[in-house]
Amino acid sequence: MANKDLKYWVGFSMIPRIGRVKLSLLESYFGSLEQAWQATPAELKHSGLDRGSVNAISYWHPKISLEAEIEKLERYGIKVLTWHDSDYPSRLKEIYDYPPILYVRGSLLPEDEFCLAVVGTRRATVYGRQAAEEIVADLARHKITIVSGLAKGIDSIAHHSALEAGGRTIAVFACGLDIVYPAENAALARNIIQQGALISEYPLGTRPKADNFPRRNRIMSGLGLGVLVVEADETSGAMITAHLALEQNREVFAVPGSILSPASRGTNRLIQEGAKLVRDYTDILEELNLTAVAQQMEIKEVIPASDIESQLLRQLSAEPTHIDEVCRGSGLPISTVSSTLAMMELKGLVKQVGTMNYVLSREAREAYRVRVD
Repeated sequence: MANKDLKYWVGFSMIPRIGRVKLSLLESYFGSLEQAWQATPAELKHSGLDRGSVNAISYWHPKISLEAEIEKLERYGIKVLTWHDSDYPSRLKEIYDYPPILYVRGSLLPEDEFCLAVVGTRRATVYGRQAAEEIVADLARHKITIVSGLAKGIDSIAHHSALEAGGRTIAVFACGLDIVYPAENAALARNIIQQGALISEYPLGTRPKADNFPRRNRIMSGLGLGVLVVEADETSGAMITAHLALEQNREVFAVPGSILSPASRGTNRLIQEGAKLVRDYTDILEELNLTAVAQQMEIKEVIPASDIESQLLRQLSAEPTHIDEVCRGSGLPISTVSSTLAMMELKGLVKQVGTMNYVLSREAREAYRVRVD
């Protein structure tokens, strides 16, 4: 796509009612979007556009400065991809309603073809947070790019976990890339740019509106090989994403949860309806035939530095254990247990998953073959 044509794609993306079908019609009739941009209302009507679309173009055309918009995109370091570009994600073009244009801040790489959307509740439980952190980190170490929506809760946990594992992650916005929503994730968005990309179909200045989020979700599911739902109620946005994935012929995975937890109603229902139950990352890799995408992760040797550390390791498992229980089980004073657990957390042996609740890290569990029923 020649650079001189790009500004016209940007211009049409700023006009309501002009989506993939109508852009395709304009391009086919006029031969290029440059010619379409310069067309009169009568010519636009002859192309086959409905009256509402012709009126929208006529209204917005004089209000849009293409040069000013391109200058803003360059200032933000945003790249524009159309469906004709080789860098446009090939898997996304497989869905029916694929976006005609993508705004990209960061980088989309060939290896991002192996990606998985991870979604869930904005109010993650301790269990949900732990499950998301461990599964996503393992997927990222196995070269799976993590796609999510930068929302609070599971989305943010997924992005953070991928970054901390040294992997790549993509955040799909429901607004322009000059607006980070929620604002508290501005630092996270900056980090994602360094190890992935922020993408949106919306032009700069577009505010996050309720109607944008379901449309955003189709991009999240369409980019990937599948969708993993960690925690979700039955009427949540995560469930919308899962159902979109099914419509797009993508795999749907779900982490099971307590039948008593509202946060697991949606995920448990998905499993009832045929979604793949996920216990760990290997369930996903095997289902997608991606086990050979990366070398099997090496489990580092975990050696306790003292008898006290060994005693505390024996008191912990994959289930959260309060420090008071650790003290009772080990017979050690609270001051010793607290300071030792702090050092063990720094070494990666244990993790604090709630107020003074601890679990063994995944590496420690595998090294000691801790059985969790």
